[in-house]
Amino acid sequence: MTKKAKALLSVGCVFMALLICACVVLSAITVHNLRTNADAIAQNTELVKRYVGETEDVDAEDDVLIANQYMIKSTTQISDAYKSKDASALDDRDKETLDLASKIIDEIIKPDMSDYEKEEAVYLYLTTKLNSTNGILTVISSSTDNYEPHDVLKNKSAVCVGYATTFRMFMQMLGIECKVVHSSDLSHSWDLVKLDDGWYHVDCYSDNDSTTYANFNMDDQYCSINHNWSREYFPAANGTKYNYVLMNKKELKNIYALPEYAAKAISKKKGVIACTFKSFGEKDQHAANYMADSIQNNFSTESQSVSCQWVLDADNNYVLVITVMYSNSSSLEIDGKTSEKIDNAIFEAIDKYELNNQSY
Repeated sequence: MTKKAKALLSVGCVFMALLICACVVLSAITVHNLRTNADAIAQNTELVKRYVGETEDVDAEDDVLIANQYMIKSTTQISDAYKSKDASALDDRDKETLDLASKIIDEIIKPDMSDYEKEEAVYLYLTTKLNSTNGILTVISSSTDNYEPHDVLKNKSAVCVGYATTFRMFMQMLGIECKVVHSSDLSHSWDLVKLDDGWYHVDCYSDNDSTTYANFNMDDQYCSINHNWSREYFPAANGTKYNYVLMNKKELKNIYALPEYAAKAISKKKGVIACTFKSFGEKDQHAANYMADSIQNNFSTESQSVSCQWVLDADNNYVLVITVMYSNSSSLEIDGKTSEKIDNAIFEAIDKYELNNQSY
């Protein structure tokens, strides 16, 4: 073989080696890109499903769409800034949220408060100082969806997601572990808060404008009466020390003392009452159930709805829980003079309209 042929053969081998290497690299890049694209497509598909509400029982806390409209969003950047006293990384909107929340904390939280007392103070603030946007005049605030803490604190109005995310933000600012929970059908949200002996459910939205404590510090058993959520994903609420229902139960002499006890509580606009009985045997169970049904049926009116449920306390004793939901119809009530003025204004407008549009 000539020198020229050998040289050409060497060049050819080098070229082939380079070509093979290039093919291997391109193949690896292609496989990587395909995998990356597949992962991205899968992630985007899941995100789209959450946004349009096509999935239920989403195993996530944040980035979950409620009622096909309100997204649960994290606010840890705000609580972290509050705890570190460094807001330099926040944008202007978050800085304003931090400022609004900090002023409220300074107003309602005292240095010697326990975590439970801090939690209750925030609950009281949210249920008394905010209005839920579910009434007849909701359209007025429709330009601002009050589902994020910024708009909630600025406009003093919120949907359920707004109550839940704002409550969680306050808890995290105060160093109390808290999660936003959503219902299995993605129609509602509330909170799980962790105190020293366990988790508790808190639904500020359902107690708004009333502060009845009917949905404050519930265990799973009591909460499940009116709520449904993923038990597999969210931690079990099995705390007992701060369970509002069990903390405030009263022991009655017998079941026949129940009607008077319930009547007094309802007259005081209490949202939840609980009781046990000194004398309560197997023969009293049927009578007690009949009594509970009678109270539920006879105490319910157009302005209040009464429901009765049996739950077990930590000692496996039966506790009767009576929950009362009061309708807030004050916005529809007007005095006689106002009613007369409205009627006169309407009739006057009608007369003018008919006079101006008479055909000649």
